[in-house]
Amino acid sequence: MLLGVHMSLRFGLTFLISLAALGAAEKKLPIEQTSNDVIEITATPIIDKDEIRQELGSDLGGDIVVVRIQVRPVSDKPVKVSLDDFLLVSSKDGQRSQPFAPSQIAGDTALVLTPQGAKNGMGGNRPKWSGIAGPFGMGTGSGSSETSGTDTKVESVHSDKPNPLLTVLKDKVLPEKEITERISGLLYFQMVGKFKPKDLELHYKGPAGQLGLRFRP
Repeated sequence: MLLGVHMSLRFGLTFLISLAALGAAEKKLPIEQTSNDVIEITATPIIDKDEIRQELGSDLGGDIVVVRIQVRPVSDKPVKVSLDDFLLVSSKDGQRSQPFAPSQIAGDTALVLTPQGAKNGMGGNRPKWSGIAGPFGMGTGSGSSETSGTDTKVESVHSDKPNPLLTVLKDKVLPEKEITERISGLLYFQMVGKFKPKDLELHYKGPAGQLGLRFRP
């Protein structure tokens, strides 16, 4: 009798553990593609500096992750797409980054950030400067320095020379517009440190609702 009760309890506990594990698995974000009744999003990351350089002609000179993305409406309803709809999140250390506009990476005015400054400048909002100094971003002329807090330092550098990288970034960035058919492009995020694809999640929150996906290990 006691043996039967023990076996029943053991079976019940095993069943509950299995259900909990199944529930945890179901909560994981889909890999590289997600959709709802309005849109479908497909994305793959470009993290390796050599691959970024091959794609853009520059590795962007900083802690940049590039995401190749496709957005497709799945209904007849037009969907407005904006860079501000997207957020890259690190499950490794909690960093959150919205995409840079091309002019923020390769504008005629660049900000040179210290590593501390770049890290402190992250947060969940898109940075407000007009460019990041890199292989094409450095200019000539006088600059001004600012210090915010104890370890954040930026220096403004202006260049009168046209920046060839800006044209490339504009040509390849995900278009911001109302769509009725599939569009594709690149998103440029700042992520300080070293990451593997499995460490990152892409989240969408916009007119079509909320979606999220993770990347293939």
